[in-house]
Amino acid sequence: MTSVVLAGGGTAGHTSPLIATAEALRRQDEGIALHCIGTARGLETRVIPAAGLELSLIDPVPLPRRVSVELAKVPLRLRRSVQQAVDILTAQHADVLVGFGGYVSMPAYFAARKLGIPLVIHEQNSVPGLANKVAARFAQRVITSFPGARLPHAEFIGMPLRRALTELAAAGRTANQAEARRHFGLDQDRPTVLVSGGSQGARSINNASMAARDRLLAEGVQILHVWGPKNFTDEQVSHVDPVSRARYQPVAYVERMEQAYAAADLMVGRSGAGTVVETAALGLPGVFVPLPHGNGEQARNAESVVAAGAAVLVPDAELDGHRLADEVLGRVLDPRIIERMSAAGRELMPADAADQIAAIIIQTAIDRGVGGGPR
Repeated sequence: MTSVVLAGGGTAGHTSPLIATAEALRRQDEGIALHCIGTARGLETRVIPAAGLELSLIDPVPLPRRVSVELAKVPLRLRRSVQQAVDILTAQHADVLVGFGGYVSMPAYFAARKLGIPLVIHEQNSVPGLANKVAARFAQRVITSFPGARLPHAEFIGMPLRRALTELAAAGRTANQAEARRHFGLDQDRPTVLVSGGSQGARSINNASMAARDRLLAEGVQILHVWGPKNFTDEQVSHVDPVSRARYQPVAYVERMEQAYAAADLMVGRSGAGTVVETAALGLPGVFVPLPHGNGEQARNAESVVAAGAAVLVPDAELDGHRLADEVLGRVLDPRIIERMSAAGRELMPADAADQIAAIIIQTAIDRGVGGGPR
């Protein structure tokens, strides 16, 4: 029996591809043994068990950005966490470790190297995280979600997507469009824009969308606006233009995002790695407004899809109602433009990356000489 241990956590950016990869591994080998490593600080403590995966925890090892007492404690903390990971990998008789980044990854990577266990890493963002930068130098395979990610030995294969998304891509995103629009109370035949700033919403996008709303509706464009739970109040109500009859439909949150993707002709949102890859793989054109903070990774995430013609990028500082309406109306009202952008996204981003990565993981275990045989 092949034993695979997957390490990753902190945010959905790490846990979602981990879970998608685990699902693909189970599809390819029903008897495979899967185990996950995380820390108590991340989303993994909830979503990984909910996905039916076993989870063991190690101590997190955050790296302070400034010279301090906490920085001096890092070597001791790292040694302790590496030993915890060694114990887990040993107990699981791991044939291969698969890493997705986050606080858990560095100790797990060093533990695998110490034990001589093959390592496969997956980097979700265009700007690689520190753990994956270090581990790429000794990993057997280095897989990226975006072309051009700067990691040694990197292979662009794409991001593992949930089964619901891969099935939607295989069927064609618009195959169930009428049903998806009915689900959200929208007209089946109108041009439709999806606005979403992610699970928590995005204030600048929400504000610009409200400023652009009446102009879009007047042109017959209906809007599905996902505000984010913390931003949604009683003031956000459905509105219908009295002349065009186009509808503005606000919601706090969408549990099954694939339904919102299917309903839309174009999306306005942040350019987190998951959003960029999912929309491109499904052929949903985008107007991306990168988060203006951090290390600039969201702008970098959008570079390849913008260059391919699948999306357009608007800096957060330039976003207002007038600019947003111009960008949307210049595209969503022309089916030829929408189709060109859609085809460009599908051509760039594979929807079957989870299956490809699962096959690589299984082959890596086999190449070690233990995968698939009796233990």
